[in-house]
Amino acid sequence: MAIFLTGSTGYIGAHVAANLLQQYDSTLNLLVRGCDPHDAEVRLWHAMQLHMPFPRFYEYLQARIRIFNGDLTAPQFGLNQDDYDRLVHTTDSVIHCAASLNRKSEKSCLNVNLRGTLEVIQLARRSHYYHGLQRFSDVSTVAVAGKRVHELVSEDGAIDWELSDYDPYARTKKFCEHMVRELLPDVPLTIFRPSIVLGDSRYAETTQFDMVRAFVFLAGLPLLPFRPHDKIDIVNVDFVAGAISTLHMKANPQHDIYHLSSGNDSQSFRELTRALAAAQNKRGPMFMPILERPFSWAVDTLSNRKGAIGYSAVLMKVFLPYLVWNTVFDNTRVTRELGRKPVPFSQYSYPLLKFSREHNFTYPYQEWPAGTQAGGSAA
Repeated sequence: MAIFLTGSTGYIGAHVAANLLQQYDSTLNLLVRGCDPHDAEVRLWHAMQLHMPFPRFYEYLQARIRIFNGDLTAPQFGLNQDDYDRLVHTTDSVIHCAASLNRKSEKSCLNVNLRGTLEVIQLARRSHYYHGLQRFSDVSTVAVAGKRVHELVSEDGAIDWELSDYDPYARTKKFCEHMVRELLPDVPLTIFRPSIVLGDSRYAETTQFDMVRAFVFLAGLPLLPFRPHDKIDIVNVDFVAGAISTLHMKANPQHDIYHLSSGNDSQSFRELTRALAAAQNKRGPMFMPILERPFSWAVDTLSNRKGAIGYSAVLMKVFLPYLVWNTVFDNTRVTRELGRKPVPFSQYSYPLLKFSREHNFTYPYQEWPAGTQAGGSAA
C-alpha cells in the first residue's frame, strides 16, 4: 500500500516526498503530469534534485515510487481504467499538496484548486470504500482567513464566511477545505495551513523564486512603505514539510487543523531589514508608512510594463496585501506537538537572497544522465 501524494513536483510537495522517502519506509503513488511516462520521471527528478543525488533518486524510483502520468483536473486524472484502478486499490492515505498559486487567474484557481481537489476526493472515497483510508491530509493556506488587519488568528477562528477574500487563490482554498470536510465525513482528516513559505533554513538553494523576487525588489529600496514594527509571518519550508509528513504518519494527531507558521515569533520588518543590512555591511532602509498608498499606485502602474521591472511589479502587486496586513497565525498546536519551532527568517534570509541573485532566479537543474533507462515501477 502507498501514500497518494499530489504536487510532488512543486516546492512543498517535493520536500514532503523527500521526507517520506528518507525518514519513513513509505511507498509513494505520485501523480505527475508529463508528455509521456519518461517525461514525467524527468520532471520528478528536477523537483527532487534539492534533496538527493540521482543514484538515490533512481533507487527510490525503481523500488518505492509509482508514477501515474496524469492531469489533476481530468476525470480520473486522465488515466486509463487499469491504472486508475491500480491507484485506487494501492492507496491507503492521501496528502493533497497540488494547487494553483496563480493569484491573478480565477480560471486557473477554479480548475486546479476546486476541480482538482474534487478529483482527489473522489479517489479518496473509492479507496475508502474498498479498503478504508487511514488519513486524508489537505495542504491549505492561512489565506483562507480572509481580509484581516492587526490580528493573531487561531486555527478554529480562521474561517469566517462573512469576510472578503484577498484573491481567487485564497477563496478557492477555503472552499477546498469545505469540500474535504463535507465529502469525506468518515475519513480521518488533517488540514495544514502554511503561512508565507520562503526558503529552506538548512541551505541557500531553492527552486521557488516568485516570493524571493518580491523580497529582493524590496531589499533594494532605500525607503519602505511599511510600519517598521508590523510582523510578517514567514516560515521555512523544511519546518512545513517536516510537520506535514510527521503528523500525516502519526496514528492519532492531537488536532485536525494546524497553522504551519511562525505565529507570535514572526519577525517585524525592522528585524528583517536590520539582519539583511548587517549581512551586507549596509545601512538598513527607512520606513515611511505614509507612502503605502503611493507605493501601491506605483506598483499598479509598473505592473503594466514589460521586462524585469514590470515582472517584479506584478509579483509585488500579488503579494503586497499579505505584507501589509500585520496578521500572524497562532502555531502553538504544531510547535507543542512537534517539540520544535520554525527557524527565524533573519537567520537564513541573506544566503537565500544571495543564491537567487547569483543564479539570476533560476535553479541549475541537472539533466537525466545519458544512458540511464526509465525506471519507475508504474511508468
